[in-house]
Amino acid sequence: MIMNDFKAREFDVIVVGGGGSGLRAAHTLSQSGLKVAVVSKVFPLRSHTVSAQGGINAALGNYGDDQWQWHMYDTVVGSDFLGDQDAIELMCKEAPETIIELEHMGLPFSRNEDGTIYQRSFGGQTLNFGQEVAHRTCCAQDRTGHALLHTLYQQNVAVATNFLNEWFAIDLVVDANGSVAGVSAIEMATGEIVFLKATATVLATGGGGQIFQSNTNAHICTGDGMAMVFRQNIGLQDMEMWQFHPTGLLGSGILISEGTRGEGGYLLNSNGERFMCDYAPHLKDLSCRDVVARCSMTEIREGRGCGPDKDHVLLKLSHLDPEVFIEKLPGITQIAMTYVGVDPRKDPIPVVPTCHYSMGGIPCNYHGQVLTVDHDGKDRKVPGLFAIGECANVSVHGANRLGANSLLDLVVLGRACGRYLQENIQSFTAVNPSHSDIERAFSRCKNLKKPSQGIDAVKLRKEMKKIMQEDFGVFREHASMEKGLKRLEVLRTMSKKITIRDQSAIFNTEMFNALELQNLIEVAYATAIAAFSRQESRGAHSRVDYPDRDDKKWLKHSIANADGTIQKRSVSKQTKFTAPIETALREH
Repeated sequence: MIMNDFKAREFDVIVVGGGGSGLRAAHTLSQSGLKVAVVSKVFPLRSHTVSAQGGINAALGNYGDDQWQWHMYDTVVGSDFLGDQDAIELMCKEAPETIIELEHMGLPFSRNEDGTIYQRSFGGQTLNFGQEVAHRTCCAQDRTGHALLHTLYQQNVAVATNFLNEWFAIDLVVDANGSVAGVSAIEMATGEIVFLKATATVLATGGGGQIFQSNTNAHICTGDGMAMVFRQNIGLQDMEMWQFHPTGLLGSGILISEGTRGEGGYLLNSNGERFMCDYAPHLKDLSCRDVVARCSMTEIREGRGCGPDKDHVLLKLSHLDPEVFIEKLPGITQIAMTYVGVDPRKDPIPVVPTCHYSMGGIPCNYHGQVLTVDHDGKDRKVPGLFAIGECANVSVHGANRLGANSLLDLVVLGRACGRYLQENIQSFTAVNPSHSDIERAFSRCKNLKKPSQGIDAVKLRKEMKKIMQEDFGVFREHASMEKGLKRLEVLRTMSKKITIRDQSAIFNTEMFNALELQNLIEVAYATAIAAFSRQESRGAHSRVDYPDRDDKKWLKHSIANADGTIQKRSVSKQTKFTAPIETALREH
């Protein structure tokens, strides 16, 4: 690729990513009159938010009394106490208002007979501080993410947000003082390279579940934003915390929504036993996802898995009312029939725990301001840089995310970031990077090797996924992680020499695949060093050799740095609890 010159385009705010959080922030910003560009490597309606099925949590109380304090309690407990409680309070407190706002925007929620929004049960959601199962999850059948994304996109069109669709953001443009001035990008259809300059840059690039062999993520989920900041020596937070969803479809890994269990479905082993009743008699199949995933894997490891290879469990739905499949689970019914030839109205669906969601990511506060941890342990804000959505770690999910809190995270914290910028952007100092600063942000494209000099990206990706699945999956232990980490270090070096056969400038998919693989390997490396370092079991991080939670040493966020070192950062605790929630958390 020729790098002698580049064009520049300037905006007030650049939002990298066209999913739920990016569109929610962009709507607030564009509505306020700022010049905003959403930069997305796919058309926004293809962003991975569209795949979210089950719903979005809010204590509306449409099924009897509910309170945001109970929602907060569930979220703190579900996070295994690693969540930042000030951010969790904001998210749960603003959830009902946000749902009503989305309803007024036109999101077609499922309805009760009296016209109120339908709310289903989801894992880990309780009333009165754990006393009984809650109905807190608002949904649009089992296609809630699809409805949310379409609603937010239409609202952005209405307020004239600029869309740069099928543009690939390569790297952050950072000046000598560490201030972010925008991103380097390629218009994918033409190969034109452009410096997108902005007063504020918001990363909303989603997760990176493609580091694992079996995952529910779209192929576009390659951890781009996380890798961008990692290359700038900004550490990533809690990267060991990857949620394995209990019900990924056998073979493909496609998500089978927790809404199926919320409607009354349950898991069976090869003996036909409803095994969650033994592991978790209180919440059973609606226990937190990390619990259900580990229980399913234990059944499989101990020989009670199903099928010829005993490599999965079964999700039984056939006992449900036929109307449930029509009104609440039409998408799941179609997926099961299309991909495994199973009609869930008659037969159980084969499922297996599958990588689903990254609780870790770019450290930031609940305004979205990206943070680094200085050597003295103090937080420092990165000028001009913000992060929201799954690529960010606020941390509202801690060590394990409650189902249906992800869409809530997107809209509450996307809006919070938009509001902060709307109110404060006039006070930001303009950043004017040098020509060399900008060129450096394009260097990854220039450094891709010719076939005779480089590494095969396909083989590299396959090996990375195998390492992550085998050595950093549901269960982890020292020896296998040590072996996997050493191999990842080799792959990380090799990724700098990836081969692309065609270096022309026209819609070069091979080049974009290579750039995405480099991003994935950075995310995998950050995950590996964080998992290897945390010597306890907490939430989604389950160490066979350290089976207990160790609050004395490890009630801390981990910060994985690009040089392989680990720092610890304090968990933010809320000191303004009402007496009941403080008592309930202490007793738990």
